[in-house]
Amino acid sequence: MDTARWQQLSSWLDQLLELAPAARQLRLQRVSAQDPTLGRELERLLQQEADSHEFMAQPLWTATPPGRAGSEVGPYRLLHPLGEGGMGEVWLAERCDGLYQRQVALKLLRSGVADPGLRQRFGRERQILARLQHPHLAQLLDAGVDQHGQPYLALDYVEGEPISDYCRRLQPPLETRLQLMLQVCAVVSHAHANLVVHRDLKPSNILVRADGTVKLLDFGIAKLLDHDDPNAAHPATEIRAFTLHYAAPEQVRGEAVTTLTDVYSLGVVLFEVVTGHKPYRLRRHSDAEWERSILDVQAPRASALLQRLAAEPGAPRRALLRQAKRLRGDLDVLLEKALQKDPQQRYTSAEALAGDLRRYLQGQPIQARPPGVGYRVRKYVGRHRWGVALAGLAALALLGTTSFALWQLRQARAEMARAQAMQDFTVGLFDKAASQRHGHFDVPQLLATGQQRGEAELADQPLALAELQGVIGRLRIGLGDYQLALQTLDQQRRLLQEVGEVPPALQIEAVTQRGRALRMLGRGRECLAHLQPLQPLAASQAAALPAAVAEFHSQLGRCQAQLGDADAARRSFQQALALRHQGMVERFGRAESLADLAALDATAGRLPAALAGYRQALALLGQRADASSPQVISLHRQLGDVLARQGDTQAAAAELELAWQAAQEAWGPRHPEALVVRRARALLALQRGQQALAGQELRQVQAQLLGALGPDHREIGYGEFALGKWASASGDASAAAAHYARAVAIWRQPDHVALLPQALLAQGQVLQQAGQFAQARTVLAEARQLLLAQRGPQAPALHELDARLAALAQAEQGIESTAAR
Repeated sequence: MDTARWQQLSSWLDQLLELAPAARQLRLQRVSAQDPTLGRELERLLQQEADSHEFMAQPLWTATPPGRAGSEVGPYRLLHPLGEGGMGEVWLAERCDGLYQRQVALKLLRSGVADPGLRQRFGRERQILARLQHPHLAQLLDAGVDQHGQPYLALDYVEGEPISDYCRRLQPPLETRLQLMLQVCAVVSHAHANLVVHRDLKPSNILVRADGTVKLLDFGIAKLLDHDDPNAAHPATEIRAFTLHYAAPEQVRGEAVTTLTDVYSLGVVLFEVVTGHKPYRLRRHSDAEWERSILDVQAPRASALLQRLAAEPGAPRRALLRQAKRLRGDLDVLLEKALQKDPQQRYTSAEALAGDLRRYLQGQPIQARPPGVGYRVRKYVGRHRWGVALAGLAALALLGTTSFALWQLRQARAEMARAQAMQDFTVGLFDKAASQRHGHFDVPQLLATGQQRGEAELADQPLALAELQGVIGRLRIGLGDYQLALQTLDQQRRLLQEVGEVPPALQIEAVTQRGRALRMLGRGRECLAHLQPLQPLAASQAAALPAAVAEFHSQLGRCQAQLGDADAARRSFQQALALRHQGMVERFGRAESLADLAALDATAGRLPAALAGYRQALALLGQRADASSPQVISLHRQLGDVLARQGDTQAAAAELELAWQAAQEAWGPRHPEALVVRRARALLALQRGQQALAGQELRQVQAQLLGALGPDHREIGYGEFALGKWASASGDASAAAAHYARAVAIWRQPDHVALLPQALLAQGQVLQQAGQFAQARTVLAEARQLLLAQRGPQAPALHELDARLAALAQAEQGIESTAAR
């Protein structure tokens, strides 16, 4: 083909590619009528253009072999493929082990995939889905590894179609389209509040079911904002896994993503949902041109795009102009803000975008608009047309120039307050982390900065500030900084008392977390006094807020158990268990409740029941949970303790080693919870005759716990008790007596009295061995009185103590007989 001919074809091709499909076909017909040869060549080139996109959309792997249908993966049978992508494939599958009947969407890594990065990403998706629970999210139901060692995820099977196809097929009213996007914003906001960024929001990941409900799918490339992985790839060097057409500028540049990245993608999806077109009209549709547009070209106003389309031959002119008129004004401004190139100029969160969508639907002023009085008056007139007519325009104008505008602003702020603060904190936290990704990620400092910023910026939004303080307090508990966490939660408590009317969810969460902090500090009586008054509210909200109420009962039960009220604790744990139903997220809660109940059995000496409970909890989690999650670490430690008490030191060592390695990875070796695991390993070493190692470890752990918790904490009492056992086993009766005496002194505090009997029993045994029978009898009698009151006459420890008292009496009689002779 000569150059002149190619230039002619290229010019025509550029013109045709700029047109909508219907207009393009009409123009091609006209060209063919005038020049059939030119028409055929253009038609051939257009088909090649379309084929190239279909080819590029295909994965590099070959299609899934059809013979795989009917094969089994774990407890599931594959029925037929639903889709496939670069990382894996999704099958419709059914449960085949007879436990229950249900069809699921089973996500698998592609056969033969050995790339550790892809397997890591698959595991991260499991971790992310496990922490999210929302009605507009395809829930994780199960996860595991098949017989060939390949991981799988079982999710809700969603029968629906992409949101763009749904709107194109049904042509719903604008209000319906915006309501669909509000559902999308709600689930994205939920993910952001849990420190998860999706990174690949697009219509094919947003399905609409026949009943009009939205389900968000595919967290395959999502990112955990609180996940500090030194081995993770730098954002600029990762293989591009996002979908270019919906990517934010910072993704194209290879920069770190934040929640604002998802806000941009939401803007692109919203643009397509309300117009039927993507924001950018390209000549070639090449990746290079897409990237240039995303980085450098300002997206057109949605109404202007529809007006241009209406002018094209064959276009439905009236419908497009009518649609453009609806978008002109607030929705144009709203979309323009969401699609800003600079992340800091966008909406600050998905919830902020949703807030403006709600305001638009309610006829209220949107936040993206400058707060002019005239604009707000017009919006008010639109909402109250008849009332304004009756009242008179003059009165409205007077009202609008004074208190009305201020009232509108206060209303708008109140609507956004709580969720907005959560999102702002998340963005600020990760922005700070991203700027330091080549250095040390100092989480405590980031929390301190976040708290200072919140107190400065949210002074006029008390509920928002209170929720932010609750998040920071909860994170500080996780870091092991219990005293600082309590200070933060005390500030939240005072603030909520000033607010007066507090939403039940926030009230339950706030009281629960403060109680948890008090318990972790060993202040059990304060914890109980703080939690008990909330029981009526918790009971009234059990149906509406089952997860929050279940957590409240868990913390109440642990507080009761800490104070020795095993019966009340069991009732609380059973209430929590009853509220935790089926589903992936609920499994973690149910495992937690089973472990709580097992701990009561372990304390009471019912070791077989405790062992069964811990194993049931671990089996419930299986391979679904991270080995380094606090819950799994605690389960391995508790299981190791029980096995050691039963004398199975080999199995105990295996469990405690798992717990210790995971604790170091999750918390670091100086975290209080990690030190408790280390102490359990030291006691096992003592049980296995490794006295020198045990003594060294126990002393180091005690010194570090003293620095972290202070001298009066219950865990310091445990440390003295453990050192007493080591000294006794080493033959140093004097040191053992001193350690036990210190444990007794600490555990005599009212908050720790439930632990006192075991220290008194050990102290009495040392006194008896030293021949101090009278003192031993006094100590053992006190221990018996406490045990009888705390655990009842059937407690196994009571029988051991009675045997000890009988042996003491026999020894005393022997001495008296010898003296008489």
